[in-house]
Amino acid sequence: MKTLKEANIKRGTSVLVRAGFDCPLGSKGEILDDYRICTIVPTIRYLLEKKAKIILISHLDRPNPKSERDLKRYTLGPVALRLEKLLKRKVKFINDCIGERVEKEIKKMKPEEIVVLENLRFYKQEKENDLGFAKKLSELADIFVNDAFGVCHRSHCSIVGIPKFLPSYAGLWLEKEIKVLTYVLKNAKRPLVGIFGGVKIKTKLPAIKRFLSLADYVLVGGKIARNINFSHPKLYLPSDFRDTMDIGPRTINRFKGIISKGKTIVWNGPLGYFEKEEFAKGTKAIAEAISRNKGFKIAGGGETLLAILKYHLKNKFNFLSTGGGAMLMFLGNQRLPGLEVLKG
Repeated sequence: MKTLKEANIKRGTSVLVRAGFDCPLGSKGEILDDYRICTIVPTIRYLLEKKAKIILISHLDRPNPKSERDLKRYTLGPVALRLEKLLKRKVKFINDCIGERVEKEIKKMKPEEIVVLENLRFYKQEKENDLGFAKKLSELADIFVNDAFGVCHRSHCSIVGIPKFLPSYAGLWLEKEIKVLTYVLKNAKRPLVGIFGGVKIKTKLPAIKRFLSLADYVLVGGKIARNINFSHPKLYLPSDFRDTMDIGPRTINRFKGIISKGKTIVWNGPLGYFEKEEFAKGTKAIAEAISRNKGFKIAGGGETLLAILKYHLKNKFNFLSTGGGAMLMFLGNQRLPGLEVLKG
C-alpha cells in the first residue's frame, strides 16, 4: 500500500484528500461528536508542513439528492467550521464539489490554504462510481490521498474512481487503522476476546468465523445472535434474552467474566437495542466491563461508537476505528476495494 510519506509533495502541490466526515448528527443537524473529523487532522498538518494546497472531500450520511431538506441537513458547512476550530486556522467551504465555480475557487488557492467541498452524496454519481464524476474531481488536484478507512469497503467514486486518474496514497489515519487491525490479527496479547453484536448477520458472519480460528473467546449478542445456527468451543451466545431486544442478566454476567480475562479485546456492534433505555442494560454493562479491563481495547462501527459516546467511555479505549463494515471486512480477511487501489 502506497502511503502519504512516499508522495512527492512540494510547495503548491494540490492534494485532494478523501476524508471521513460522516459524524453523528442531532435532530437539528448539529454535530454530536467530532471524533471522525479529528482523525483527519494529522494528515492535514503533514500537508501544511509541505506547503500543499489541501482540498477535502467527504460524504455525510445517506442524503437523498432530490430532497431539499436533506441538502440542508447534510451539508458539510458545519464540518468545515468544526475543522477550523480544531486546526485554529481558516478553512473555506464551497457548497458544491464539481463545476465551474469550484474550479475557479480551487485555481485561486495558495499554498497552505484549506478548502472543504460539499457532501459527495448530493450527487448520485458518487455511489454509482461514475468515472466521469471521478475525472471531474481528479482535475482539481495533482495527487489523491484516501484517509477515510470507514468507506474503504465501498466501490464508490471517491474511493476507487479517483485513483484511476491521479497518483494515490493512504493518509496517516488510514495507515494507522491498518497497523492496529493487523496487530490484532497477528500479534495480539492473549487471551484475545472478540465481541460482536448488531443486526446485520451477513456482514458480521465472516469476521465471527475468522475470529473463531484466531481468538480465545468470541461473544455474540444483538439480533445477529438469533441467526447463528452452529456451535463452536470458543463461541458464546446469549443464554437469556430480554424481549429479544437485549441480553439478559445471566448472559451479562457470563460475558463480563470472560471480558475480565482478556488481554486484547475487539468490539463491533451493540448487544441490544440500546437506543431505548429499557433495552440498554446489556450494551451498557458490556461497554463498562470492557472499559475496566487493563488490556488493549479497540472498538469500531457507527452504533458502537454512539454507545461509547453515550456512556462517556471514549477515553477508556486504546483505539476507536472509524470503520464498521470496513473493520469487519478487514478482520474477516475480505477484499477492501479502497485498499486494493492503493497498492504499489
